Amino acid sequence: MPSWKLVSGLCLAFFGGLVAVAGIGYAMVSVPSEENAAARSENNVYYWEDGTQMVATGSGQNRQNVTIDRIPEAMRWAVISAENKSFYTDSGIDPMGIARALGNMARGGDTQGGSTITQQFVKNTYLTQEQTLSRKFKEMFISIKVGTKLSKDEILQGYLNTSYYGRGAYGIQAAAQTYYGKDAVDLTPSECAFLAALLKGPTYYDPAGNQSIDSSATPEANRERSEERWGWILEQMHTDERISDAEYKTAVKKYPEPQGRKATKGMTGQISYLVDTAKRYVLKNSEITEAQFDQGGYQIYTTFEKDKVEALAKAVKKVEKENIDPKRELDQHVQFGAATVKPNDGAIVALYGGAGFENGHFNNNADTSGIPVGSTWKPFVLAAAMQYGTYKTDGVGISPASKYNGNDRLKIRNNDGSFVLNKDQSPFLQKNEGPFPWGFISLRKAMEQSVNTPFVQLGMDVGMKKVADVAQKSGILKDSFAGLNASFALGTSTPSAIRMADAYATFAASGKQADPYSVTAVKHRGSELPGFEKPRIKQAMPENVANNVTDVLENVIENGTGYHAQDLGRRAAGKTGTTDENKSAWFVGYTQQLSTAVAMFREDPKSHKLLSMNGTAGKDSIHGGDIPTEVWTEFMKAALKGESDPGFPKAEKIGEVADGIGAPSPSPSVTETEEETPSAPPTPTETVTTPPPPTETETCDPFDFRCRDEDEETGGTGPGGSDNGGTDGGASSSPDPTDSEDPGGPRGGGNGGFLGGGSG
Repeated sequence: MPSWKLVSGLCLAFFGGLVAVAGIGYAMVSVPSEENAAARSENNVYYWEDGTQMVATGSGQNRQNVTIDRIPEAMRWAVISAENKSFYTDSGIDPMGIARALGNMARGGDTQGGSTITQQFVKNTYLTQEQTLSRKFKEMFISIKVGTKLSKDEILQGYLNTSYYGRGAYGIQAAAQTYYGKDAVDLTPSECAFLAALLKGPTYYDPAGNQSIDSSATPEANRERSEERWGWILEQMHTDERISDAEYKTAVKKYPEPQGRKATKGMTGQISYLVDTAKRYVLKNSEITEAQFDQGGYQIYTTFEKDKVEALAKAVKKVEKENIDPKRELDQHVQFGAATVKPNDGAIVALYGGAGFENGHFNNNADTSGIPVGSTWKPFVLAAAMQYGTYKTDGVGISPASKYNGNDRLKIRNNDGSFVLNKDQSPFLQKNEGPFPWGFISLRKAMEQSVNTPFVQLGMDVGMKKVADVAQKSGILKDSFAGLNASFALGTSTPSAIRMADAYATFAASGKQADPYSVTAVKHRGSELPGFEKPRIKQAMPENVANNVTDVLENVIENGTGYHAQDLGRRAAGKTGTTDENKSAWFVGYTQQLSTAVAMFREDPKSHKLLSMNGTAGKDSIHGGDIPTEVWTEFMKAALKGESDPGFPKAEKIGEVADGIGAPSPSPSVTETEEETPSAPPTPTETVTTPPPPTETETCDPFDFRCRDEDEETGGTGPGGSDNGGTDGGASSSPDPTDSEDPGGPRGGGNGGFLGGGSG
């Protein structure tokens, strides 16, 4: 047993060592300066794919420190009441917060802990945002020293001058100008509470929204969060007796509406969306925070090709000018989104995000969610059928020559032979564009003419979970999937144009898939940062499955709804898509060199809900085969000028001819290029009526599906929701049965941006 002298000596030595370490740490650190932080603020520089400069942008010029006497008392008390009530009496550190951070680190979690205003000031001006043990200790020593060397007013002044308020605004003066167009000294108590709420996180508390960072940061959600925190801060200020009863009543009477976002210098035209996409990708693939990134000093090398970006914008504007008249009511609020991806690589070479930040359009239409893709989804159903077969073929893939019933108002069957039912227990009737009596036609013909009924029954026979699996492996994000009910086969899902271009690039590359990316390298003050290697190429589906999809989609252009794309003058494959109530129209097509997706839709600027395009451009309805295909063709002509025409690999015969229920026995001579009769025009225009939705008491196949309430399946029609149903010519709504394995997942993820980006 050690003696008490030895034990006490060791204890004294240990504690003495701690004191010595603390003393040395305290002596070695210096007090941070807000002026130094401002001096470090720089621009970020973005480069085109060829290495030439695209734009320099950032917060380098959007910062101006002000003295405490130029900061309203209401602003000071707003942050104190909201974040650190004991600010004027505490020592500058939160020991319990640091202890929690250390405990989290010991358990393998992050080291984020509660912080005082003093600690936040230290982090803003002196330290990186890394959550490490050494950083926590350093923060503690600096905070203690700051507390002894600076007055509380100096600390508060420094904190408000160095904090990030969003929209590239550092410091209270820049924030006041950015959000209210006035100097900080002129802010009202209500406006002060609003700006203090932003310090919780501008991504989620700026009512303008910030879906470029997180798709859940919608204007609606952010407005709700902002109003709630604004009201709470005013309440805290009143409770703390920092504002009088009269001031409180005046302040809470009306939410202090901030100015809308404005384009910064150089951020005009498509540049704004390219920068937005690249920034998201950088934040997703690094540990850089948005505040750090906006402080500047980064060089971002992108995949965007200037000539192709300009060609895509020119194509949209040309077709838009020829077809859309803003003076006509039904032509107002029409929008386009488009993206182009390199097959077998994933590089995003061009995108069209909208009219430009300078025109008040901040949502990136190339990387938006909430626009159902319609019949452009059918190739994933066909690919799943060729790869996995149906429940009747015991895992053996089926041929595109397989025949399914193409008649209108078809009763759809579950795998046990029972009918899918409406809420009144009557059989659900799937509709086509019109009542043309197709009879039993091959899947190839059904794809060519975009007939709905064969693909709904095929999806049920294959299993919607397998369709979802094929789509996901091709490059579609799970978070964009709609419910796995019968209409899932008809494109109720809402992937972005970037993701649709990337998924079709998988077909173009004979089944090889690479996630879309927009940044090849990032440097910070000369040093290259890790995390920006090219995405790994994966074999998403068998080569011959992809090649057969391509063969079928070539026929869509040669003989079907995509015939306008023949004007490209070279071999190409693609698919048209139009959704229920004509709320969106798509064309997605590709050669071996480029895969391009074009979306067209109308959106209410206030509610952000989709509007019908019936009557737009003077047409009864807009189909994917007309205006979107015209944009696609116009762009691809320019983008592929001077390039070879390699065509596509030969598609070998695939699968069994396994026909739908009630089909006549297949003839031995049937081939995959068989043409059925009767024929019909490739762009039908007759509209259909949506059938009644199912009831909550609908019966379901107990082995393959589960029922959902109507409200759960329907969703909204604007970004973030989807139409219940959708195909070329206006698909009908469908009943509720869903596959037993819903692939839903967390939002976010990788359209070559943040969120994955939202995208890239």
